Amino acid sequence: MMTLLGSHVRQWQRLALGFLRDPELRGPLYTAGSFAVGFCLSAASLGNYMQPFALAILCAGLPGWLPAAYAIGAVVGYWAFWQTAGLQGILWVAAALPVGVLVARQQRLSKIDLLLPAFASLIVAASGVVFQSWRGEDTPIAMYLLRVGLAFGAVWLVQRVREKRDGAAMWIAVAVGVLSLAQIAPLTCMNLGILAGALLMLVLPLPAAALTGLALDLAQITPVPMTAVLCMGALLRLLPKLPRGAAMLIPAACYLAMMTLCGKLDLMPLPALIIGGLVGAVWPGGRPRVHRRGETGFAQVRLEMVAGAMAQAEQLLQEQSEGPIDENALIAKAVDRACGSCPGRKGCKEAENAAGMPASLLQMPQIHMDDLPVDCKKRTRLLQELRRSQDQLRILTADRQRQREYRSAVVQQYHFLAEYLQDLADQLPQRGAGKQPRFRPEVAVCSSGRENANGDRCLWFAGTQSRYYLLLCDGMGTGQGAAEEAKTAGSMLRRLLMAGYPAQYALRSVNSLCTLRGRAGAVTMDLAEFRLDTGKVSVYKWGGAPSWLLLPTGPEQIGVGGMPPGMSVTENRETVDHLTMRRGEMLILLSDGLDAAAALQNSAQLLQDAPGAVAARLLEQGRGDGMDDATAAVIRLDPA
Repeated sequence: MMTLLGSHVRQWQRLALGFLRDPELRGPLYTAGSFAVGFCLSAASLGNYMQPFALAILCAGLPGWLPAAYAIGAVVGYWAFWQTAGLQGILWVAAALPVGVLVARQQRLSKIDLLLPAFASLIVAASGVVFQSWRGEDTPIAMYLLRVGLAFGAVWLVQRVREKRDGAAMWIAVAVGVLSLAQIAPLTCMNLGILAGALLMLVLPLPAAALTGLALDLAQITPVPMTAVLCMGALLRLLPKLPRGAAMLIPAACYLAMMTLCGKLDLMPLPALIIGGLVGAVWPGGRPRVHRRGETGFAQVRLEMVAGAMAQAEQLLQEQSEGPIDENALIAKAVDRACGSCPGRKGCKEAENAAGMPASLLQMPQIHMDDLPVDCKKRTRLLQELRRSQDQLRILTADRQRQREYRSAVVQQYHFLAEYLQDLADQLPQRGAGKQPRFRPEVAVCSSGRENANGDRCLWFAGTQSRYYLLLCDGMGTGQGAAEEAKTAGSMLRRLLMAGYPAQYALRSVNSLCTLRGRAGAVTMDLAEFRLDTGKVSVYKWGGAPSWLLLPTGPEQIGVGGMPPGMSVTENRETVDHLTMRRGEMLILLSDGLDAAAALQNSAQLLQDAPGAVAARLLEQGRGDGMDDATAAVIRLDPA
């Protein structure tokens, strides 16, 4: 019975992940999820006073249209749970929305330590003063100060959670969510906070269970101490060889035991505890992971230590600050050079005025004689020196920009390595536990070079955990130079991907390399990542020509041409499209020397042919004038 339930839960989990990855469903689901989170967080209460947890995520910033959906959910929640008392919460949301949209999305501002938490606490403090003076609200001073502090801490907590490196921050965030759910009970005996607490007791570690129990106690929904109940259950689930059937009864049994010890009768939470225990017992990954001992455990510890060192190095580099360029010093140096060779420098009354010229002169595109604010006898000499200082300022500014790019590239690589090593450490005890492939790839490539050395390089190879890759690197131009650039980028990407490096990290590493080498636009990259166990495909594109997916209903264009890698470390990004290829569809990657739109119109007929025949036809019909290298790569997933 438990095995059957666990199988159904895993199927539902895969179904939900599939919905989230579907481009057509992802937007509505994310919108509905943002609305639901805002609605639930607005219910948070301490001492029967609402708390400003709902504005934390809004102040920290959400992408795209999600802030609007989240804000609407919070506004509806404040009115539904608090009626007219929720007007202050609605004011919090209205003030936090522009902060999240205008401030949090500014990379320069969002990196200022504690700026966004300070905005949140200011919003709550100001709204409290307004409501006390306008509506005569009688909120105690202690609760007013608590709200201000919680607003500050909640935004800081969201920022820590986004870094994905602080497990304690994640546990506290979960406890805040349970505190909010504890105020929502669709039925008298079905409190969502207690249900979530029972589930988390069987899924999360002991410290997280303790924090969850503390949140339920603060919500004051039952006189039985839930912190003791959840801690007891988290300890019992660690018993060796505990069957899942017994695990589902742990939350209710611990609650009954604690209720008996305390002498307080309250049976209302029992149905929620039973259902939460049932879901937690069959939840995938809910049982504690048993780490292997010996050499595997030692290697895991070392990987985690190196990952921590990489994350620390990343943090140190991010905290490194650079001083501003002293433009006043450049002005003073120009005046010294001009006056030093002037025969009338002794007793000159304009020397002091010249030394006090504004630094804004250097920001002008070109300084002219009329722009000089002094009546100097050697104005031509002074003008020449100021123009030289302008050139020096441009050089210094460009050098600072290069240094920032280099630092960003190094920080990025430290971040990638830390994430990769931590994931590798987490996967080490599970080696050999991957799913069996359900599909096998059939690949065909046809290419034609304008010169002897072809600037298009296509690679296809297997990765880790049932992953398979098709990579097309197009070196800009033709000839030996383009071929070398494509070979270098393709070889590096192949090594990273075969080692298990995430695809987006591998692509951005190549982008950093192109930036540091000064090879911006030297190569474009098309990468398709196939999951042979599920048939899911991710198509990453960085400056390449559009790709095509052949369907029985017709061809579908995948991706659009963009900026090639190497333009910038921080501002340039790859695009990604997610799709499925379970029913015989064909994916076609093309270099910019082919225009295959016309040849793909008869999609149903092409799907009947082998990938090799399709690639040859595309090369023959889409070659054009032959002024550039042309390559067509076709892949289809067949049942294994």
